[in-house]
Amino acid sequence: MTRDLTMGADRRTFMKQAAGTMFTVGVGARASARMGLAGLNAKKIYPQRWVYVSRSFDRDQHVEEVREIARIASEHGLAAIVLSGMDRISLGNAEYLERLRRVKAIADQYHLEIIPAGFNTGYGGALLDHDKNLAEGMLVKDALFVARNGEARFQADSPAKLQNGNFDEFQGDRFAGFDTQDEPGRKTFVDTAVFHSGRASLRIENFGAAKADAAGMARKAPLSSYLDLALEFAPETAARVAQEIRVTPYRCYRVSAWIRTEDVKPISLFSIKAFTHDGRDLCPFEPPAPAPTSGWRHVTTAFNSWYANRIQLNFGVFEGEQGKVWVDDVEIEEVGLMNVVRRKGTPLTVRDETTGTVYEEGRDFAPIIDPHLDFLWTHEMPSIRLLPGSRIQEGARLRVSYYHGTTIYNDQVPACPSEAQTYEIWQEQFPLIEKYFSPKRYFLNVDEVRLLNRCEACRQRQLEAAEILGQMTQWLYKQVRAVNPKAEIVVWSDMFDPNHNSKRQYFLVDGSLENTWQSLPKDMGIVLWYFERRQASLDFFSTRGFRTIAGAYYDADDLKNPEGWLEALDRTPNATGIMYTTWASKYKLLAAFGDLVSKRP
Repeated sequence: MTRDLTMGADRRTFMKQAAGTMFTVGVGARASARMGLAGLNAKKIYPQRWVYVSRSFDRDQHVEEVREIARIASEHGLAAIVLSGMDRISLGNAEYLERLRRVKAIADQYHLEIIPAGFNTGYGGALLDHDKNLAEGMLVKDALFVARNGEARFQADSPAKLQNGNFDEFQGDRFAGFDTQDEPGRKTFVDTAVFHSGRASLRIENFGAAKADAAGMARKAPLSSYLDLALEFAPETAARVAQEIRVTPYRCYRVSAWIRTEDVKPISLFSIKAFTHDGRDLCPFEPPAPAPTSGWRHVTTAFNSWYANRIQLNFGVFEGEQGKVWVDDVEIEEVGLMNVVRRKGTPLTVRDETTGTVYEEGRDFAPIIDPHLDFLWTHEMPSIRLLPGSRIQEGARLRVSYYHGTTIYNDQVPACPSEAQTYEIWQEQFPLIEKYFSPKRYFLNVDEVRLLNRCEACRQRQLEAAEILGQMTQWLYKQVRAVNPKAEIVVWSDMFDPNHNSKRQYFLVDGSLENTWQSLPKDMGIVLWYFERRQASLDFFSTRGFRTIAGAYYDADDLKNPEGWLEALDRTPNATGIMYTTWASKYKLLAAFGDLVSKRP
């Protein structure tokens, strides 16, 4: 496991690594040993033995898949199915609800408990299924629009410009214009035989061979802090080029590139990142490839510059095992009103640049929406349609401020934890969960909240990010208690663990996430999944009186990961269970996992 480039480990990184790799237990284990607690090293069979299942239940096939998982789980000593996605029940039609009834009957047949899971803003999919405008918004200030022929269209006025984005200027294997280039001639190459256009492309290979060192990079004094950041956080597999770009604070920038791959592993190893001088990556983007080998394809992402007036734009491989990647025709451009979100907590203003007049929606211009709102960046920019009798004059320069949502990596769209509608939607789900499952336990998916405290709904609360997250979790806890006072409640660990994502600086979150654990009721169970720091994390929660469960496996080809978790659990007071956790619906080792955790010698 290598450290995440934004100083918070995530499941995506785990899936790229050999998830079963064994690590030295380290400080956490030594701390447990010093406690001198008798019997903690004995092998135990833990009562909570779960399997994680995620299905949309929009087809009968999903019910049959659960039936097979339930059969294997039951025959091999597991006790419960953690059923994800249960925070969207109110959207289900009659066929969907009937499938849930059948799933409950299957679980009863095999004497398995169903633990409903859901309720997260980090992955806002369920909330956004209700209303896409619940996406957490990032502020754009004073984007320029110019009125012509009955509409106002966006006009870029940012200094952002990438030099030599077509890679046609070079000397040997070193590209002109780039301030950082990892090991020219060894990891990064000028390729004049394979290119998308022009006469050359960037070829990246050998990214797993050796760690790039300071002598292997091009250096320039203004970028010393960027270089320090890269050296500290880039893993041995890093192979990329980077260039400093001037930007305007609080603007939105679209970045695109043409990519070609050959025999790469993993297939989503190419990344685009935009680092600020204080270490934030404003653009965590990993486009999925259709296959290990693919022809030229166009990938597109975007980032909000936030407080930065310059960033270091990186593109290349940060974590990879094998293969070759070609990059060509990289572009950066400012964009306006793309993925604009409209709700009370994301106000929009249109102001005349010259007179300062603030124009009115519905009087001077038609309601502004993005008709293609998908939180991706390949569609057209919306324009502002002027209404008859509008006070906006021909040729007027308008400054537009608004909020937009975005996709992180390639599939995560965070939602707002402060908008009232979020809680109204969630509140509808709990009585329905009780109706269809009558569960003994609930699993709160409060994890990987990578975008938080950026929209006006959050900012007007004047709370630290940790308090917003804590209050949201407490609210969810109370909702469970309201419908089922005896239910046990568990939550993912990462956002509450100082050894994990409970940090001062985390992805696109504004403000500190330190000490979030203090908001957790003491009777909550904690499901941990950071394998490398498992003992330190287990010790942290255990010594504070929390029950702990290991989120194990993570789609490896063996069971070394759960074996390592079991060893750590055996050293931990208050450890109660372990879960077979798959994000790729990979259940081929489920039977062996069940035997491992239920038949320990």
